[in-house]
Amino acid sequence: MASKCIVSHLHLYPHLSLHSAIPHQHPNFSRLPPTNLSLPVKFKASFPKRCIIFVPRASSSSSGQSSVGKKFYEFDPHPTLTNDDLKPTRPSQRNYHWKQMARHWVGLVVGVPAYYMAGSLVELGMAWWQGIATVVAANMILLVPLVLTGHPGTKYGISFPVLARSSFGIRGAHVPTSLSALVCCGWYGIESWIGGEAIYLFLPNSIKQSSFSQPLPWLGTSPLEFACFIAFWLVQLVAVLKGMEGVKAFQKYAAPTLIMLTSFLLIWAYVKAAGLGHLLNMSSRLSSSEFWSLFFPSLTANISFWTTIALNIPDFTRFAKTQRDQIIGQAGLPIFMGLFTFVGLAVTSSTQVIFGHVISNPIHLLGQIGGLTTMILAILGISLATMATNIAANVVAPANALVNLYPSKLTYRTGALLSALFCVAFQPWRLLKSSESFVYTWLVGYSALLGPIGGIVLADYYLIRQTKLSLKDLYSLSPEGAYYYCGGFNLAALAALVIGILPVIPGFLQKVGIVSSVSDAFVVIYNNAWFFSFFSAGLLYWILASLSFERETK
Repeated sequence: MASKCIVSHLHLYPHLSLHSAIPHQHPNFSRLPPTNLSLPVKFKASFPKRCIIFVPRASSSSSGQSSVGKKFYEFDPHPTLTNDDLKPTRPSQRNYHWKQMARHWVGLVVGVPAYYMAGSLVELGMAWWQGIATVVAANMILLVPLVLTGHPGTKYGISFPVLARSSFGIRGAHVPTSLSALVCCGWYGIESWIGGEAIYLFLPNSIKQSSFSQPLPWLGTSPLEFACFIAFWLVQLVAVLKGMEGVKAFQKYAAPTLIMLTSFLLIWAYVKAAGLGHLLNMSSRLSSSEFWSLFFPSLTANISFWTTIALNIPDFTRFAKTQRDQIIGQAGLPIFMGLFTFVGLAVTSSTQVIFGHVISNPIHLLGQIGGLTTMILAILGISLATMATNIAANVVAPANALVNLYPSKLTYRTGALLSALFCVAFQPWRLLKSSESFVYTWLVGYSALLGPIGGIVLADYYLIRQTKLSLKDLYSLSPEGAYYYCGGFNLAALAALVIGILPVIPGFLQKVGIVSSVSDAFVVIYNNAWFFSFFSAGLLYWILASLSFERETK
């Protein structure tokens, strides 16, 4: 039984339907929309019933508009798989046009981590144009999975935890959503720490020079900085608990304000440094071989920068009016990142002229500028940028993931609160202690977890299902459901996930110092962790699914 379960649970192809073969056994069959289903000449039905489920081709519109209307409400979803936060969005809830999607990305891009990323590339030795080219190239690459993953969100009105059920199984979806949620919680902590640094900047020098500002070895930071972190964490909760409507309202005002504050910072650097000639004259400190050894992990890190939201983008595109809106609205990401990277590099390079040394952290820079007005603007600007990014990118995903675990007991508000609590455990002050730990340990490291998830989800949705999903079965625990697989788990997807991650582990262990050395092959794999895990897991999953289908139709 176990061997049969492993080999043949992957009947993912939409060409077959057990439901179409035996319609009288399908619950609520009379209420299902008509589908164009056909059986092949050869059909085998002597398999373990709980592990062999053929997938029906869900009827859907071919246009850019959502195919979800009243159909979801014509059947009864299982109560343990849905609540108000996990239901498909109704047409009346589709109020995101392309301008709002673009504002969403502006609010995400204009923030301290993106600025810090830009400065880190120059700090590590790149020329200004090399840094910008690396960032733009990474975001152009990332735009492809962003738009592709956003498609089912707009078409079916479903969030990422629900979409993951189609590829990983009704219960197996908890694995990818939990991994993504953990990374989001880590980012939540990083952003909250940045907000706490803005509060610390505003404190009087007498308090900063007290014994409370001395670092504690066991904590890794000072009690005063930790208290500022908690203070910002608490203030942020007010906005976090307002839900998606709060996110939309917040981004409406955050984006233009952030653009204005960023422009002021660029003008200040231009005036104080007497132009941008110092930036344009900044050359690379790297040899050709050193540049390429830095370029690929930096490219991976920049892709990893947005991989959490690239996975969870259906959480937002489910509110888009049409596919056109979600595509055009996201198409500006490389442009936004390129422009903001230029600002970050221009201001960072200006600090060498103005202060005599490079200051890549904008919070430290604002502290050096001084002045009451500057500090007030700094706190407001950094807090706004941090909250705009944090609420949209790092709260919605883990909150939805937790709701997906216990829909009958948890809501978005409780999920958001639990996510906020988890973020403290990541000790973000350690992740931000240096450019190398931020870029090569944190960003590159977690890309090995999220890369294979994205590859599997896209391979399943486009190559296996050809964008056709059965909305009813996404909310069903019936063993005859299309996504029940083997006890609710798609073992092929889980196997592809593990195999996609394993080769990256040696390089990660070497990077964090657990092992002293590994072979050059593992170093190369780690430096390209997202690319390797994304394509290897997606390809393996596609092969397993294809072999399983061919085996059972002979």
